[in-house]
Parts: sequence; C-alpha cells; structure tokens
Amino acid sequence: MKEGIHPKYYQTTVTCGCGNTFVTGSTVPELKVDICSACHPFFTGKVKYVDTAGRIEKFQRRFSGQYKSLQRKKKKAPTSGEEQPS
Repeated sequence: MKEGIHPKYYQTTVTCGCGNTFVTGSTVPELKVDICSACHPFFTGKVKYVDTAGRIEKFQRRFSGQYKSLQRKKKKAPTSGEEQPS
C-alpha cells in the first residue's frame, strides 16, 4: 500500500440501541447504530414496527373503510341447477 494516503484502521466497537455490542474493523474507533442483527425483524423473525409519532395509527384511521372499491366482494356460488360458464 502507498504510505500516507490511507485512513487509520481501527478495531471498532459497535453498540446497538438494543444493548448488543460487537467488534469489527472500521476507520472510526466507535459506532452507535439503531438496529443490528440481534434485533432486526429479518433476523429475529418477529414483526416489529418502528412507529414515529403514531404514523401507523394515523394511516389506519385515515384509510379504514373509505375505499370500498378495494374491498373484494364475494361471488355467489352457482346452484346445482344452473350451468357454469366455460
């Protein structure tokens, strides 16, 4: 490697908001992250909504039942005496 042009490489401690910590390599000595593999829904298999200021509830209140065209209607099953279209 060419001398003097590369940043210093540290053994970095990564701290997650859930309390999990692990060590990796980076150009900064310490990192703080909001979500990691120990608490991310993809890795844990649990659904977790990160709701800021009640946005999910606001969306559900706003659009609950307004769009009836999006709700599917049940089709009537043909009776035994009627022909089924082919």
